[in-house]
Amino acid sequence: MVPVSFQPNSDAKGFGVPLPFAGEELVLTESHALYWPEERALLVADLHLEKGSWFAARGQMLPPYDSRETLERLADTIKLTGARRVFTLGDNFHDDAGTSRLEPYAAGMLEGLIRSLDWVWVTGNHDEEMSRTFGAASFHELEVSGIILRHEAQSGETRPELSGHYHPKMRVAVRNRHIARACAVISRSKTRSDRMIAPAFGAYTGGMDAGSPEILEALSPAREIDAILSAKGKLVTFPLYRSAA
Repeated sequence: MVPVSFQPNSDAKGFGVPLPFAGEELVLTESHALYWPEERALLVADLHLEKGSWFAARGQMLPPYDSRETLERLADTIKLTGARRVFTLGDNFHDDAGTSRLEPYAAGMLEGLIRSLDWVWVTGNHDEEMSRTFGAASFHELEVSGIILRHEAQSGETRPELSGHYHPKMRVAVRNRHIARACAVISRSKTRSDRMIAPAFGAYTGGMDAGSPEILEALSPAREIDAILSAKGKLVTFPLYRSAA
């Protein structure tokens, strides 16, 4: 698939690419987070902390350091952006009991981040009843400056919306190699009620093809739907859907 546009990284201070959304300017960071300068807020979807320990309990042994890696990348992104607030977009832990399995080092990292920031959990289908919030506020969804933050996009939503859940990935061919890159998927409508599914942030997160029917349906109705990713300081846009009207 051929991208339709490239935009230079002109004013994102080296940590990402400016991304217009719902009348705001967000920044898509290299670490797959979204930074919202107006709110000084970082938005991250699908951390899936303690996924490794969940699989280990079921006999599939994975390196048990996914939570540590995810939180280290999150701390680095907070430092780069200067964020003062963090909003998660659900599936923060791989299961409700994941909060009790954090090893002491990772738990200390998380507690330190929450103490130093205005941290808000939005819960998802994997952690709908988080057993511990580490002192942060927790919501199933909330509205910030006119934008709905929730875990799973709701088909038919007419308000601006930011969500996660689908772990979208764009599969592209580069020098005769096929690679998959985490991406955002954005729908735009005639009413400018933009909606976005953010890329997954966690270390152990797979992905769904950005153009899959499930994603397109979740973001309908729309005038156009695009996959968005950053590459070498540029915003690359791949068309996924265009309305016939």
